[in-house]
This record gives sequence, C-alpha cells and structure tokens, in this order.
Amino acid sequence: MPATLTPVSLRFTAEEYFAWEETQEEKHDFIDGEVFTMSGASRIHSDIALNFAVALRLAFRGTECSVFAGGMRVEVEPGGRYVYPDLAAACGALSFLTARETTFVNPALIVEVLASPTYRFSPSTEAYDRGEKLAAYRAMPSVREIVLVRQDRRGVEVFRRGDDGKWTIEDVADGTLALASVGVEVSVDDVYEGMGL
Repeated sequence: MPATLTPVSLRFTAEEYFAWEETQEEKHDFIDGEVFTMSGASRIHSDIALNFAVALRLAFRGTECSVFAGGMRVEVEPGGRYVYPDLAAACGALSFLTARETTFVNPALIVEVLASPTYRFSPSTEAYDRGEKLAAYRAMPSVREIVLVRQDRRGVEVFRRGDDGKWTIEDVADGTLALASVGVEVSVDDVYEGMGL
C-alpha cells in the first residue's frame, strides 16, 4: 500500500470501483483492488498545475493534441491501477476505457506537481510520486515523458523514454521544457508564473 494514500476500508474489482467512484464527491485512486482517497492540494500546487495546463493548452492550438487536468482518471495498468495525475496529454487519436470518456488510456505525457515540504504529507507523498507511482507510469506503453514539478523552488525533472526504451532524466530550472512527446515547448517562467519563485 502506498504510504501516502489513505485507504478506504473496501476492496473492489475494477468494475465495482468505477461504479462506486461515480457516486463519490472525492476522487479515489484504485491500486490492486484497494481504493485510496486523494489528499487535497495546496493553493501553490493547484496554481502550478493550472499554469502548466494553460501553457500546454495554448501550445496545442491548431494541433490534434489534448491536455486533461486532475479530474481525468488514467488507466495505468488495465484492471489493476487507475489514478488521477495532475495533467495527462497526448496528440492524435485519444483512447478512453468507455464511451463516457472518464478514463484516459493512452497518455503520452504525464505531469505531477510534487508536494511542498511544508505540506503535512509531503515527505511520504514525494517518495510515492518518485517511487512506486513513477515506476508505474514508466511501465505504461503509451507514456513517452513524465514531468515532476517542484513547488518549493523552481525545478522540473523530465523523464524521457528513448526509441531504444531507455529512460533519461533532464533537470530544468530556467528556459524551456522541450516536450517531444507532444511536440511543444513550455516556458518554465509560465509554469511558475505568480509563484514568486
């Protein structure tokens, strides 16, 4: 069980989870039959995620690319893991688990804003984002890039899958993020706009 998520004392099949989740006010991740309540985000976390989403949305004008914010569930492992990343994006044909389009199946880009060190769950939350969750994203066949964004200081890590299947990491604090998975560049200044960082 991820140390940072609060388990709901219920066990479900994936189908039972989807039906139950539709009746809930809060979002829940599903991991191997267990359901976990998503903790709330800080204002800074929300602002950075929104800034990143807006930057992508503007860069995607006139293209066949789409970005989805934190309310879109992603199928990480069919039948085994469904989560809500801060952002998920792809270009071209989009695939969803059902006609209701509530679970995105083929993201090329995943963005997660890391928890702040001052947030009460942050040490274990960041460990989960950098460990188990990152490993699960990297195992997804469609994912080409994963971006982890710090909120305590300027700092973005871009994990990229090469044509050979090997992953590389690029640390960026200034300038632009070249996101090959969706064919755009995003300014680090735009990501951190209004944050005073």
